Amino acid sequence: MRILIVTPAGARSRYGNRNTAARWATLLRSLGHRVTIQVAWDGKAADMMIALHARRSHESIKRFSRLHPDRPLIVVLTGTDLYRDIRFDADAKESMRLATRMIVLQDMGLRELSPALRKKTRVIYQSTPPVSPALPLKSCFEITVSGHLREEKDPFRAAAALAFLPAASHVRLTHLGGAISPGMAAAAREWMKREARYRWLGELAHWQALRRLARSRLMVISSRMEGGANVVSEALAAGVPVIASRIPGNIGMLGSDYAGYYPAGDEKALSRLMWRAESELEFYRRLKRQCAARKYLVSPRLERLGLKNLLTELL
Repeated sequence: MRILIVTPAGARSRYGNRNTAARWATLLRSLGHRVTIQVAWDGKAADMMIALHARRSHESIKRFSRLHPDRPLIVVLTGTDLYRDIRFDADAKESMRLATRMIVLQDMGLRELSPALRKKTRVIYQSTPPVSPALPLKSCFEITVSGHLREEKDPFRAAAALAFLPAASHVRLTHLGGAISPGMAAAAREWMKREARYRWLGELAHWQALRRLARSRLMVISSRMEGGANVVSEALAAGVPVIASRIPGNIGMLGSDYAGYYPAGDEKALSRLMWRAESELEFYRRLKRQCAARKYLVSPRLERLGLKNLLTELL
C-alpha cells in the first residue's frame, strides 16, 4: 500500500514531529508498505494519509478528504493540538471531524476528546531503540534537560531551580536542544553567564544527545504542554529517571502514581525534587523502579504492533 505521511517539520528538522514521521516510515516499510514523507501533500497518488498535527497539516487533510473520501485518513494529535488548538481552532476541529481514525501518543490524550472522537482514536506510544548504558560522571550529579528552546517547553525552569539548591549539592545541568529563535539562544547564553552550573550545548546529532542522556543521573522535562514527549521515551529506554512537570502529557507517559512530578512553572518545587534525587538514595531508586516499570511502553515492537493493528482495522 502507498502511504503518505504529512508533517509540518521539514526534512532537516530535528523536531519531534519529523522524528515521529521518520520512525513510522521505517516501521511501516518493515510491514511491506511504500511510504513517502511530505511537508504538504503534493497531490500524487496515495492509498492512505497519516497527517501529524491537526491544525498545521489541515490543508493537506482537507484536500485528501475531498479528493479521496473513501480512503483512510489518520490524524495524529500533537501536544499543541491536544492542549491548545482543538479547543478553539476551526481548522484543527475540522481535521478531527474529517479523520477516519486519530492517534494520540499517550493515554491521557483520550481525556481531551469528546466521547464520539474518542471512539475513533487509538493510543500509540512513541518508541526508541535500546540505548546503551553509560557510566555517569563521578565529579558531579549531572542532570540533563533535553528539548528545544520553545515557550511550550518552559526551557529555563531547571536553570532557575539551581538557585534554590543547598550549598551541599553537586548538581550540574546540561541542556540539549536548538533554539527556536535568536532571543531564546540569547537567553540561554545569559543563563550560562549567570549560573556556572548550567551549560547549554545547543542542537546535537541524535546519537550525541542520546549518549549525553545515557550518562546522566536524571532528566528534567519542564514543559507546559506535551503530546507525549519522545525525550521521555528515550529516558525510559536509557534507564534514566525523570523529573517532570505535572501536566497530562507527562502523566500519560510516566503514570498517575509517579513520584517525580512538580507543579509546572514552580522552580522551587523542582529544586526540592532535584535535591531529593541527589541526596536521598531510596527516593532516587524509587524513581528508577517506576521508570523501569514503564519501559515496555516505548519498545519499537509495541509501536510497530500498534501501527499494524490500526492498518488492519482500517483495511
